[in-house]
Amino acid sequence: MRTVRIAALAALLALPAAMALAERPARVPYRPRVVEHVDLPRYCGTWHEIAHIPNRFQKDCGCCATATYALRADGKLSVTNRCRRADGTLDEFTAEAEVVDTRSNARLKLTPFKILGFAPVKADYWILGLEPDYRWAVVGGPDRKYGWILAREPRLTPAQRAEIDILLERQGYDPAAFSAGEQPWAPANKEAAP
Repeated sequence: MRTVRIAALAALLALPAAMALAERPARVPYRPRVVEHVDLPRYCGTWHEIAHIPNRFQKDCGCCATATYALRADGKLSVTNRCRRADGTLDEFTAEAEVVDTRSNARLKLTPFKILGFAPVKADYWILGLEPDYRWAVVGGPDRKYGWILAREPRLTPAQRAEIDILLERQGYDPAAFSAGEQPWAPANKEAAP
């Protein structure tokens, strides 16, 4: 009888650990691959956020997120991210990005801020998918903690989104992990864009 109680207690104690392991996403044994080449001047300009993996630095964004890239004289990119908060006010964040893989131009390091000229934080910004006409892009990093689907227009066609979802799966991402970014002013009310 005592053996049965000990076994039952052990099973009960092991249950939370087993449940935690079952809920944990499967680790993908390979890193995502970047695109072969990015023409940076062509990549520059404004992109609309179609969807992203939820993250702490976009928690206040309500809708209308955009990212605008511009080449600087020093070869780096200036990055301006904008969105509308739930209360309608504009949120703007600026950063710089530096190409770290000049063969492809698809691996960059994003510096969100500097302290006395020093960049204590540099985040991976990998271009994992890019439509040949630069109509949409998929951005992420080697650990797959973050991800964005960007497009030149505020909306994708169902065929474009299906193509992107296939790409995400091949890259080891779960397409369902991406929350849709609201672009309520598209396409008829573009003047309300941030």
